Amino acid sequence: QVQLVESGGGLVQPGGSLRLSCAASGRIFSINAMGWYRQAPGKQRELVAVITSGGSTNYADSVKGRFTISRDNAKNTVYLQMNSLKPEDTAVYYCKAVVVTTTLSLNDYWGQGTQVTVSS
Repeated sequence: QVQLVESGGGLVQPGGSLRLSCAASGRIFSINAMGWYRQAPGKQRELVAVITSGGSTNYADSVKGRFTISRDNAKNTVYLQMNSLKPEDTAVYYCKAVVVTTTLSLNDYWGQGTQVTVSS
């Protein structure tokens, strides 16, 4: 019913930047919160940043001041600008959207994940 497609991952050197995008499509009536999560090898998935439909944001302490989440409601797209990247930011990054579908059902949807590797 709803698909999330992520893009923008890759390999970057420490101190570098990347911008992730996640576009939602399908039977969308409205989107509430959108967020980014990450999962490193051997670790649990963790919240990186979240943004509400009104633009309020929240960040994990580990990324505050370095990452910025934003969204374009007209395009049903959420972005994650990542600056001053560190090796410990290496992970698969997933986007999540809390969607009200056209049948007025409220569900969480996840993207397929995009790999971010920070290494020299």
